[in-house]
Amino acid sequence: MTESEIWFQDPYTAFAEERRNAGPAFVPALGAWVVARHEDVLDVLRRAEEFSSANTLPRDDMLPPAVRAELADSIGGRPVVVNSDGAAHRRYRAPLLAGLTPARVEQVVPFIEERAETLVEGFAGDGRVEFVGGYSSALASETIGRLIGLAPEDVAKAVYGTTQALVMYFFPVGDEQKAQAARKFAEMRAMIDDQVRARRAEPRDDLCGALVAALAPDGGELTLDQRHEVASNVLNLFIAGFITATPLLGTMVLNLLRHREQWELLCTKPELIPAAVEEAVRYDTSMQSVRRITTAPVTLAGVEIPAGATLLVALASANRDAAVHERPDIFDITRPAGTAAGAAAARHLSFGHGPHACVGAQLFREEARATLRVLTERLPDLRLAPQEEGTMGRSAVPRDGSLQELNLIW
Repeated sequence: MTESEIWFQDPYTAFAEERRNAGPAFVPALGAWVVARHEDVLDVLRRAEEFSSANTLPRDDMLPPAVRAELADSIGGRPVVVNSDGAAHRRYRAPLLAGLTPARVEQVVPFIEERAETLVEGFAGDGRVEFVGGYSSALASETIGRLIGLAPEDVAKAVYGTTQALVMYFFPVGDEQKAQAARKFAEMRAMIDDQVRARRAEPRDDLCGALVAALAPDGGELTLDQRHEVASNVLNLFIAGFITATPLLGTMVLNLLRHREQWELLCTKPELIPAAVEEAVRYDTSMQSVRRITTAPVTLAGVEIPAGATLLVALASANRDAAVHERPDIFDITRPAGTAAGAAAARHLSFGHGPHACVGAQLFREEARATLRVLTERLPDLRLAPQEEGTMGRSAVPRDGSLQELNLIW
């Protein structure tokens, strides 16, 4: 395999090589400095002033002209909580924190549990299911859609629009196909804009309403700039909740079933479900890396990095760092909380750390726990279909762990 192929097809081997370095190293195949060690990853995530999030997401202006033209008149494409810094980031983050408090998440748990039960009840009667399409995609999209305040038919539109956004921004296809995807993504943007304007006309107690109230507090009809700003953040919230939870639920089940003794232990000891969730996201997280860009020349772990440099901050690599996690490449749901480095330092970084730590971490934990409860109770004989390895997607970060297909039998 070429160096580039290794990063996409076998990222954990590549991460292990990078952790042997004394600090970050520039990887030409990725066009970025890779930050691989747990200590260094934490350092970057804490120093938001020096390591900006401005390059975390692709921008419309990075697209080919024909593709940009399809989005030119759509609402959206503005900075959001994920790719903003400082005061702007705090402004976008505040209503999300208020809307996703433990108490607010607890209110949606009965819905998550009911949907988990119903989805499993709906599995095909022939003892086979494609888990990503038949379960995890539905639970992830319906949960974040409910919190935002989307009707079921609008959740379906948002899922389709999200898949088109991934084609447009990430997939190696031609400009014509990207332009077609952009047209469909523009329809999703229009639907979200309709939701935003509806909340201004008739406020509701949901996350869409919270973002409208926080980002446009002056009342009255929304200006065009306000519509752009609010719709961008509502849309980002749906996409983030959907594309992170969907593969995480899938890889959690995949790794439990690959390690059969772990699955059988969980079926006999359901009290291990919370620990199993944490080990699953440590062992194989969906967002393997996050991008950062240096705002000035900086020194990280003794390595000098120039201003304007792109970094890939490898969360998945930090989660496999032997300096923090004992037997880091072993999947073990009975893993103790920490090592001599201390329980706080030994926690996985799958949900990030510092100012940009994931606001939806507890929501995912509830989805994952409900999933394992219903599967271990209803389908203890669940197993991978013959020759099933899980079909992984690819992205530039360097692999997003996106489990695109997972065939299970029982």
